[in-house]
Amino acid sequence: MLLHEFRPARLIAGAAAAAAAALFLGDAVGAWQTQWFVALVIVFDGLFLAGAVAFVHYRIRRRRSAKAASTESTDAPASSSGSQAIR
Repeated sequence: MLLHEFRPARLIAGAAAAAAAALFLGDAVGAWQTQWFVALVIVFDGLFLAGAVAFVHYRIRRRRSAKAASTESTDAPASSSGSQAIR
């Protein structure tokens, strides 16, 4: 049982931020040299990719829920006595 719904866009955004942090950590300890604009490129590209993934994930979830809702309404009505009561 999952505790929460999987959100791939958050995973991508977090991975991009972690990659930028790792680059500057390596620069701070002297392992390599990193230009200042590299973090901007990584973070902005990661956010753009996360936005695209979030849009695709939203469309898939919406289509899946619409398909489930259309098959759900094939049952008999809640009441056959003419009442308009909500189930």
